[in-house]
Amino acid sequence: MRRYGLIGWPLGHSFSKGYFTEKFRREGISDACYELFPLESVGKLPDLLAQHPDLCGLNVTIPYKEQVIPFLHQMDATASHVGAVNCIRILPGQQLKGYNTDVIGFERSLLSMSGWHPELGSALILGTGGASKAVAYVLDRLGVPYHLVSRKPSSPRETGYSDLEKEVSTCRLIVNTTPLGTYPDVHEMPPFPVELFQTGMFVFDLIYNPAETLLLHEAKQRGCTIKNGLEMLELQAEAAWDIWQQ
Repeated sequence: MRRYGLIGWPLGHSFSKGYFTEKFRREGISDACYELFPLESVGKLPDLLAQHPDLCGLNVTIPYKEQVIPFLHQMDATASHVGAVNCIRILPGQQLKGYNTDVIGFERSLLSMSGWHPELGSALILGTGGASKAVAYVLDRLGVPYHLVSRKPSSPRETGYSDLEKEVSTCRLIVNTTPLGTYPDVHEMPPFPVELFQTGMFVFDLIYNPAETLLLHEAKQRGCTIKNGLEMLELQAEAAWDIWQQ
């Protein structure tokens, strides 16, 4: 049996297990299974590998997309450039190679967002964690200028939530990469000033549960085009599967 799984903490409402279990059933893949491996510390990864020598691949989610890197033996060029990993291929001898399929999922999903194209204007990326690095990589590749938005700005490329008025004047895309608003905390959202939402903006929230976060609801009420992270997740999952089958 080929075993795959997801590491992160916590994993109470994971997309991946249901997605891959259904994929295996639908496609008649009877020699593979997918499990959740909640790790309180990324330092427990070697123990997990020792307990499951049949592991062939792992997905990585919050908060370990950056913390897992020191445990890897190799990284592909994209993951190295991004500085975050959400997919691990386990090679013979339990050699770990890191990839970033968030890049694939986000780019394809963004480009299919109705009405948006890279020439419309600049972007704001809410959050500065591992997922934001993949989003920033894609926007750089598409030639879209952007600012990172943080509660505690620590570099010239970062802006505080209370200082967004100037950036919003040229902004047409807002991407939420924070977990704020994820089920069950559906009444939360990043501290983005909702009065800055304008008709003609595009708001992409990487969260998929709920389908319409409070951030997306507020944006839609003010005339923005919105999209959640479900399609991105499906695309990155399929990209991970392709990597594991190499």
